[in-house]
Amino acid sequence: MHAFARFLLRNRGFFLFLLGMLVFRSALADWNTVPTGSMQPTIHIGDRIVVDRMAYDLRLPFTHVSLWHRADPRRGDIVIIDSAATGERLVKRVIGLPGDTVALRSNVLYINGHTAHYRPAQVVDIAADRALPASYAMESLGGGSEHFIRLSRYLPSPASNYGPVTITAGHYLAMGDNRDDSYDSRFFGFVPREEIVGRARFVALSLDPARHGMPRANRWGLALH
Repeated sequence: MHAFARFLLRNRGFFLFLLGMLVFRSALADWNTVPTGSMQPTIHIGDRIVVDRMAYDLRLPFTHVSLWHRADPRRGDIVIIDSAATGERLVKRVIGLPGDTVALRSNVLYINGHTAHYRPAQVVDIAADRALPASYAMESLGGGSEHFIRLSRYLPSPASNYGPVTITAGHYLAMGDNRDDSYDSRFFGFVPREEIVGRARFVALSLDPARHGMPRANRWGLALH
């Protein structure tokens, strides 16, 4: 026991640094590696994204307890979800806010009776397109939110038709930008506000798993919208 105490004293600087880093990542900012393609083409497989954990709340470290409520997620935000429904940490886009009525018809969104606007878009360097060709569009949800979406040409999701649903108080509806290959609110339901723990801000670095982890330098520092 005395030897262990001496070890702690000799290395207290390191342990204090480690504790500080854990608190920083829990309460202020974090980074996550994205292992799936559910947010393609906005976020690529292998992107390491920086997460602003103070975007909506200052939380008690290592908990979901909010010490200071700063803001609520807005439509179009890319958020990090500690999902109890899936038992995983998810990266999705906020589509519906509390009280909204949302429907999807052949992958066209309707929010409170208004149709989202779409225009064709060109995207390159998506490895999945070689096995499963896709088309792309810019989707506008109003309020200045515009982003790419990916749609399979041959294998539309069974959830390409969904709703209408009205989102309950304190909850949000989240979807992936890769609409035909995303496990999201269409399958596991609305997201409770307390499970939204941060907002994705930019790509810190990106490594391409299809090329043995080679860097994709053109994505480093890329802002996420």
